[in-house]
Amino acid sequence: MSCILTVSPLVFRPATDADYDHLLALRRATMQAHLIAAGVGHDDEALRTRLSYHWEDARVIVRDGIDVGLLKAYRDDAGWFVVQIQIAPDFQRQGLGEQALQTILDDADAQGLPVSLAVLKANPAKRLYDRLGFAVVSETDIEFLMTRPPHGAA
Repeated sequence: MSCILTVSPLVFRPATDADYDHLLALRRATMQAHLIAAGVGHDDEALRTRLSYHWEDARVIVRDGIDVGLLKAYRDDAGWFVVQIQIAPDFQRQGLGEQALQTILDDADAQGLPVSLAVLKANPAKRLYDRLGFAVVSETDIEFLMTRPPHGAA
């Protein structure tokens, strides 16, 4: 007897002030080790500053009624920019980050726009971005700026 794996669709809801403490804890749980490895600020003030950046674009990722992560992305004249994507440790390695990111990529492709993001050099998420077609376009001492052109673009 074969088993068919079904993946529940993700739902994205705007983050509210009531989500702030939970999302701050999520940032700490998912990013602190990478921030320490990169030698950048990882204290509460630094975590709050990063979480608050583009707060109006923050979406809580929900699967089966459970908050599993955060996706923060916005569109401007240059295309889409993914500010943050974080999946709670208990839900990592299930393809949820890729599934969430794919929603932005699909929108960008439909609009003929590139998607950009910055990733800490110490963050293994870069492998996912490489696999999804992002390429490094510049770098600093601590991070790569990566861009993915729209698929189907000339």
